[in-house]
Amino acid sequence: MKRRSFLLLLPGSGVAAAALGAAPAYPPVAAGRTLSFPRDHGAHPDYRTEWWYATGWLQTRAGAPLGFQVTFFRSRPPFDQANPSRFAPQQLLFANVALSDPVAGKLQHDQRAARSGFGLALADTADTDVYIDSWSLRREATGHYRARFPARDFTLDLTMEPTQRLLLQGERGYSRKGPLAAQASYYYSQPGLKVSGTLERRSLQETVHGTAWLDHEWSSTLLADEAVGWDWLGLNLDDGSALMAFQIRDKPGRKFWGGGTLRGSDGRVQVLAPDEVNFMPARRWRSPRTGTSYPVAMRLNAGGLTLELLPLMDDQELDSRASTGAVYWEGAVTALRGGKVVGRGYLELTGYFQRLNL
Repeated sequence: MKRRSFLLLLPGSGVAAAALGAAPAYPPVAAGRTLSFPRDHGAHPDYRTEWWYATGWLQTRAGAPLGFQVTFFRSRPPFDQANPSRFAPQQLLFANVALSDPVAGKLQHDQRAARSGFGLALADTADTDVYIDSWSLRREATGHYRARFPARDFTLDLTMEPTQRLLLQGERGYSRKGPLAAQASYYYSQPGLKVSGTLERRSLQETVHGTAWLDHEWSSTLLADEAVGWDWLGLNLDDGSALMAFQIRDKPGRKFWGGGTLRGSDGRVQVLAPDEVNFMPARRWRSPRTGTSYPVAMRLNAGGLTLELLPLMDDQELDSRASTGAVYWEGAVTALRGGKVVGRGYLELTGYFQRLNL
């Protein structure tokens, strides 16, 4: 799904029909495959789409809360795979970085896009090591992730240290995204990352610390024809639990499919069926730029949990039309249960601006 799905287009790169040639044979996603690490931390270039996606909450030394998102996308486009040219775009890479700062009042965001190769962009197959120019996300020998994103208005340089084991989504990493078995992805998460590093902006550098959630997902399947977008949540709970929940919506806005995974503080994992996950809008916000209305506050039922999701700030709309082609809301949220804060995470709302075409 996502987390982190995207258009297989480079803006302004009009492709003549003749250049498409023989489309690649994308491998299917099927149940029963055993994910193997560290290999599956790396890229899977035969598949249509893939993403590495980290989101989290930071605090400055003064205690000010911030949200952050760093994402790399990989796409194998439908070009003629027999084209021998070194310039043929066999793999495309995209990257987004965003900072949610209530003092600024709106999302600060930057994006990049490039074809793989020439020493300028790469997604390695052996382990997580993906970059576009000076933007990079790497998994080090210690298991720590290092993210460095010198963006237009700020620079994030973060180390993310695992404190929990990997969470395989769905059936041991096979995650259904629709009623057909082929509508699925391979998907795992790394909740509970301990974050430390620096944030530089306005020529000032400050230390930051916090918690994060990392997703890695790859697939060859497009969304079902009925689907227009999804609501997704990755949540680190204060008791050490971890929750991923999503619902895919149809054109009238009804839940078309859903699911998720809840790992309790005792380590037990509960896979959530479609009828066990429901996102219900509690308050909407309208973007002054696109006019899109987003349900930025939500009530979520996920298994035995009922949570209220409140945004760090309303304006967390991300316009990635210069890279992945999508406009969506993705932001830091606080989770409350019975009026008490129980966790923090990220909420993603796609398909509200227009149908998400993968």
